[in-house]
Amino acid sequence: MKKKTALVTGASGEIGKSIKEPLKIYLGDLTYDTVSLSTEVFPLNVGYIASYCKSHFGNLVDITLFKYIEDIDKAINNNPPDILGLSNYAWCQRVDVEIFRMLSKVNPFAVKVWGGPNFPLDPPSQKKFLNQYPEVDIYIPVEGEIGFVEIVKQALKSNSKEEIRNNVLSKPIFNCISRTLDDKLVYGDIINSRIKNLDEIPSPYSMGLLDKFFDGRLSPMLQTNRGCPFSCSFCVDGADLVNKVNSFSMERVKQDIDYITKHITDNIHSLFISDLNFGMIPRDQEICDFISDYQEKFGFPKEIQATTGKNNKERIIENIQTVNGLKLCMSVQSMDQEILTNVQRANISVEQALALAPAIKQSGLRTMSEVILGLPGETYETHLDTLRQLLSAKSDNILVHNCMLLPGSEMNTPQERKKWGFESKFRILSKNFAKLSNGKNVFEIEEVVVGLNSLSFAEFLELRILDFMIFVTNMGANPGSGPYDGVLKFVREHNVDVFEIFYRMLKNQDSAPKNIRDVLKSVRETLINELWDSVEEIEAYYQDEKNYQKLLNGEAGINVFQFNNAWITTEYMEDWNDFILGTTLELLKEKVEFNETLEEQFSSIANYSRGISYSLLSKERGSTNPEYIFHYDILRWLHDPNDSALSNFKFSSPTRLSFRLTAEQLKTVQDSFDVFGDTKIGRGQVIKKIPIDILCRSPVIISKTKN
Repeated sequence: MKKKTALVTGASGEIGKSIKEPLKIYLGDLTYDTVSLSTEVFPLNVGYIASYCKSHFGNLVDITLFKYIEDIDKAINNNPPDILGLSNYAWCQRVDVEIFRMLSKVNPFAVKVWGGPNFPLDPPSQKKFLNQYPEVDIYIPVEGEIGFVEIVKQALKSNSKEEIRNNVLSKPIFNCISRTLDDKLVYGDIINSRIKNLDEIPSPYSMGLLDKFFDGRLSPMLQTNRGCPFSCSFCVDGADLVNKVNSFSMERVKQDIDYITKHITDNIHSLFISDLNFGMIPRDQEICDFISDYQEKFGFPKEIQATTGKNNKERIIENIQTVNGLKLCMSVQSMDQEILTNVQRANISVEQALALAPAIKQSGLRTMSEVILGLPGETYETHLDTLRQLLSAKSDNILVHNCMLLPGSEMNTPQERKKWGFESKFRILSKNFAKLSNGKNVFEIEEVVVGLNSLSFAEFLELRILDFMIFVTNMGANPGSGPYDGVLKFVREHNVDVFEIFYRMLKNQDSAPKNIRDVLKSVRETLINELWDSVEEIEAYYQDEKNYQKLLNGEAGINVFQFNNAWITTEYMEDWNDFILGTTLELLKEKVEFNETLEEQFSSIANYSRGISYSLLSKERGSTNPEYIFHYDILRWLHDPNDSALSNFKFSSPTRLSFRLTAEQLKTVQDSFDVFGDTKIGRGQVIKKIPIDILCRSPVIISKTKN
């Protein structure tokens, strides 16, 4: 049979001979969706690799993109590819390996390529990592486009499908670590392997490569630049190889926003921006203005998920304040200067960020402060002080993460682990499990720090309970719209430390309402039971079908905070109100000379909290509207730009308010349930997804009493 000949031009301009049929390529950035979507964003990363590859080879390659595990499982078995490329992150590493194994059985000639940041930094650890996974032929450790094109170029020189793997692995490949035919790891040149002019990568949106992912489940992702100038040791983006920021052109960014907006389904309301420091670059103002214009014209996006910059907060505020639905993320990780120095984060000004708190509030921006518990040098006291300072700075939302030991981070090197005496355990990532067609139960496992030479496990557990209490209570949104914003503002108005509310709740949890005690007991037990000594133990335990059923039932493998927050929000909000309001009143009576006027003011605030947080996720959320009589205009007080005292906002006469949900609010919640499921696990995702100001009820005046 005569072979078809074609020109194949790659990054180095080489010319080769193609095989007769187009090279079949599968690219995947996989998500679990067994009980709920684990990662709900478009596979933009592999979309870029596909568009770059198509720009080089045109019809010589036939590329299919995948997001859902079931889809790629079927495709591998029914119509296996010549090359399979999968993205390697903490949330898909193990399923990737199983998919590679499945492909090896049905097509032993296929080339299996892995890439992504979930990869060790030092060569000895890299070799150890890859030797654990002999199924992997090639690893692309930095950006994937150039290395993947080099792989395809070599594959297209093959005279038959059966020759592809041998031909590709016959020599080192630029920007890749490959496994030779005699099972040795060889390094291609990885220096200067990034694309400086990102417009060289055609848009996978405008090429139509991502059209099938506008499916009413996934949310689109936008990238405007790549790279991070910071070098935090706990982060996979802290490596020197990626510290220079490269950008797409403004025209390209606007074209992608336009394409996304015109193809989005009615039930998807979020846009994800993958930039590592969004808002920090001056040109981000133009991007924000463009998004704002589209929000006004088309009503999308209602919410934007982005990691805002770590420095230059004044510029960030100016850049993003015109956009609706975007939080200002202050990833402080710790407020302790010694800890920040330990993780090479001393170049990020936490003090500057906190000093901007008044300006942030005045701009009407939501703030979220991210903290990591268990960083090098952490103690019980340093974590308490971090929380105290963030609450004092009026952060709307404080999210405390476990410290993960990621393969691509400097903190996970042998030297650092030994230096800080990390005590680590293993656990299943929440919602990240599935059964494959080969009968194998697969799940993602992470290694987390639960103690170190300066923090005991018992202290770690107590701090996690405190973190949970703050997580449930301090879930602010636009200033003044969180369920307990009034409570916290009133406490601050009387110069009482807000942190003392939560610390007292922690120490007095035995006196909480029974339902809340049950939830807190569940949180503690789950925090303990989710931890394992080894990956092998988890693997063996959950291969048993009876134990795997626990994952399906939500008895294991959950996000502890989201799951139990959803439990409270759906079933026990009244009890949580009693716990926090009772604790706050007790604290105020100790710290402030409490009189009848203050009692009346606090009563109005308490009823306001009860009203806006009533029945937010229950099935009856749209059928009942609570009503209370108020002596003070809490809503106007909460949004007062001058922070005047509540005494200045007394109604002229007692006023009855009804707390209601709009039709749009009800639809937004139902749309999210349709995506994530109306289960405890799904509700946790809904709360995470929907801004609290959209979730909460609004007060409506229904009558006034004449004096």
